Amino acid sequence: MIITYLGKEFFKIQQGELVVAINPIGKDSKEKASRFGARIALSTMNHPDFNGFENVSHGDTVPFEISGPGDYEIQGIFLKGVGIETEYEKEKYINTIYSFSIENISICFLGALSSGKLPADVREQIDSPDIVFISVGGAGTMEASEAYKLAVSLDAKVIIPMEYDDKLLKAFLKEGGQEGVKSIEKLTIKAKELMDKEGEIIVLES
Repeated sequence: MIITYLGKEFFKIQQGELVVAINPIGKDSKEKASRFGARIALSTMNHPDFNGFENVSHGDTVPFEISGPGDYEIQGIFLKGVGIETEYEKEKYINTIYSFSIENISICFLGALSSGKLPADVREQIDSPDIVFISVGGAGTMEASEAYKLAVSLDAKVIIPMEYDDKLLKAFLKEGGQEGVKSIEKLTIKAKELMDKEGEIIVLES
């Protein structure tokens, strides 16, 4: 599996010919958008920073679009979306938390949460993920300390921060006692390589 970070909360996950886009940046966003073809595209929130499905269609490759809570099966991938109220840029939204597995690697994408306190019914639907993606303070998302506590409470093997600047990232790494972590261009990982990891923070360059 190859994971690439494209800014804000925009990620590309590739496993062979399968390409999953998460929170593609839209045409009305102030952020720079990347374009590529995806088979599956997820949007956690109806906001221009996260709903740019048009940017992950390319030629004959048009993604199956998922933009809200529910249970889905696409190309042998089972996805669960759980909705939760949140605030983003001082506005209220419904944020969808997505859980799914690819090649025996379980992933939880939390989206733009403004609080690390998840309701019991939401928490019950999130299994202990191998990899969790979590916002660490940008645009009104929860602060670094709260974000780290939530990530650790989910028993994630790998924690990937997003929606950060240098100051927020530094605070997040300090919370995890991993100040020396260096960013990498992309993460290439197999399920067997996750077995011995426990709460390891991996920073991807955007």
